[in-house]
Amino acid sequence: MVKVKSELLPLPLNRAGVPDTTGVVRPTLTVLPPSREELQQGSATLVCLASGGRPSTWSLGWKVGGSSSSSGVSNSPEVLGSDGRYSWSSTLSLPADQWKKAGSVVCEASLDGQSPVTQPLDPDSCSQ
Repeated sequence: MVKVKSELLPLPLNRAGVPDTTGVVRPTLTVLPPSREELQQGSATLVCLASGGRPSTWSLGWKVGGSSSSSGVSNSPEVLGSDGRYSWSSTLSLPADQWKKAGSVVCEASLDGQSPVTQPLDPDSCSQ
């Protein structure tokens, strides 16, 4: 993953009024399905948006049909928000037939020492 230096912004304060640099904040994940037009052209691109997490070392990954997938994955650098929390995105590209047969696609945010944050997307629940 490429690291981008961000300008320094004030950190959130803890209860004692001291900047909080140690707290882990789990990001919120949103998975966007492929468009109907894209599927008709034989491909499927899914986007996972992770927002509001801290520290910046959370990483995003994908599971397709229960197995980890690194092929066709592109991750963006993290972006630091004015609230001291980070946002990221990850894109998964795969053939439309693999998407339709996957059963389940899961975006997963992971950080050492933390249980993962997951957001599944069922191809059958998306309009095709």
